[in-house]
Amino acid sequence: MFKYFARPMARIAALSGAAASLVVAQNGPAETAAAEEIPQVTRKESVFRRSASISIENQHAAYHSRFAGKHPNLMVMPVTPQMIALHTIIRDRTTTRDDFVFYSNRIIRLLLEEALSTLPFESATVTTPTNSPFHGYEFTSKVVGVSIVRAGEAMEQGLRDVAKGVRIGKILIQRDEETALPALFYKKLPGDIAERQVLLLDPMLATGGSAMMAIQVLLDQGVLEENITFVNLVSCPEGVANLFKKYPHIRMITSFVDPTLDENWYIVPGCGDFGDRYFGTEDDQHGERVRIFD
Repeated sequence: MFKYFARPMARIAALSGAAASLVVAQNGPAETAAAEEIPQVTRKESVFRRSASISIENQHAAYHSRFAGKHPNLMVMPVTPQMIALHTIIRDRTTTRDDFVFYSNRIIRLLLEEALSTLPFESATVTTPTNSPFHGYEFTSKVVGVSIVRAGEAMEQGLRDVAKGVRIGKILIQRDEETALPALFYKKLPGDIAERQVLLLDPMLATGGSAMMAIQVLLDQGVLEENITFVNLVSCPEGVANLFKKYPHIRMITSFVDPTLDENWYIVPGCGDFGDRYFGTEDDQHGERVRIFD
């Protein structure tokens, strides 16, 4: 069976030592002696790495599940090895700016695809090139992205990549570093925003002050609370609780909920100042570039 095609190594690693030797033996006696040693080492390493990965996944997933259960309108992205790996890179204090931008953009793209899937759809039927019907869905509502300047602007290109021709509004809110209270400085929104589904973009949710002020700006423009989806990379329990206490009917999608805030109102463990790291305004641009797939 395996004379011309080798069974994938991942499958070999899952076999017992005896079974693996039988599979390798199909390749012929000249290759058997060297090959028989491979499954034993690979199997042990594979099992170790996978068990460690499962432990990390379960730890984060269990915490997210318990927390999300308190807030019906909160969606936390599935905890997969890929998502954890992306977060590991952007949270590393030694990650360079170009890596921080690249891997943050990957998370942003995943978040925005998920956010679009929560919007209203209607049934639709089209005819395929084989002259056959295909029964599916089509978007039924107009969408606008609204970024909370400055960090939220990092999410705009990701939205343009998945929503062709989408309109983008901006709200500038500055947080007082001493009191952590927000202040509105500027807003520019489409005139028909009250008729649209709004994706409110801000990568970090700490106390929730900036997000709550931005939501109030949208409500003052006639947007319905249930038509607002807050899209966020990293949040914390304090911010999420504050957000849903004041605006229980909004939707929120995040990729991670961190445990707490420190005395400076930063998310812990967090990833530092997202805007500074993304736009390159921090002093330390760090060391070597990560090259995972070289």
